[in-house]
Amino acid sequence: MFESNSLPKLVVLGTGGTIAGRSALPNDNIGYVAAQISVAALADGIPGLAAHVDCFELVCEQVAQIDSKDMSFEVWVQLARRVEQLQISPEVKAVVITHGTDTLEETAYFLSRVLSLHKPVVLTCAMRPASALNPDGPQNLLDALTVSKQAQAGVYVVCAGRVHSANCVQKVHPYRLDAFSSGDAGPIGFVEEDQVRWTAHAWDPIPTILNALQLPEAAAWPCVDIILNHAGADGRVVNALVQAGVQGLVVAGTGNGTVSSALQAALLKAQSAGVRVVLASRCTQGRVIACANEPWTLAINSNPVKARVDLLLSLMNSP
Repeated sequence: MFESNSLPKLVVLGTGGTIAGRSALPNDNIGYVAAQISVAALADGIPGLAAHVDCFELVCEQVAQIDSKDMSFEVWVQLARRVEQLQISPEVKAVVITHGTDTLEETAYFLSRVLSLHKPVVLTCAMRPASALNPDGPQNLLDALTVSKQAQAGVYVVCAGRVHSANCVQKVHPYRLDAFSSGDAGPIGFVEEDQVRWTAHAWDPIPTILNALQLPEAAAWPCVDIILNHAGADGRVVNALVQAGVQGLVVAGTGNGTVSSALQAALLKAQSAGVRVVLASRCTQGRVIACANEPWTLAINSNPVKARVDLLLSLMNSP
């Protein structure tokens, strides 16, 4: 798999994103084009990186080169299979993934549900492009490498000096450098001068649903969509999706997973027709608390986009 070398490997997989973006003007942190610089070039441009990885060999691979708003099932399959291969290699200590921020929480959660997790897998990102006057990507990548050397097996997200679990992390701000939060749970660690200070709940496991090497090709994945409850919500979108052949629906309900009477009627009709329905909340913090006689599955600990990952994998794993 690798050239002969006695040093354990830290493998950095690039997928593009803002961290690899360029802008025509160094003071333009919005009008940039994502995914312009290779992950190897990113690593080469960080002063002191060789000393930082110390007694490890750094290996860079480009898995994809996309803006993460365009993340696809095809890239997910390719990425998951490669990470699983690297995890079972005795030469590899850990895997770091550079990723865009827009769908990072979905990719991190997806990986946590399909990897056997023998080793640390750390996703990192940037809110400013590489061409910025003061880019945040280099420090985030250094911090991710620090976490990869010190963490137990699991999937982590590192941004702005904070370490988040794949289970809780969510992008909560469109611009500021510390764009991610873990809500009520809080970060599981903090990177402080090349050391990680872990919190008490750092090693809560996330069970695997389907192994990465068993994933079908992207074209065979089920159709699962997200529905939002809001003032005036009715069943038109649900009915249209059922007509189009949707196999699963995740509902981003209001409050404690509530839905309007009209939307509930459409969802119950869809469920009776064989569509799997999962209820989550559109609230950014807290969890859905089950009520008696719920007519559908609740996403107790997941936001809507992560509940969609679970439903996708569950449908693939069903006989």
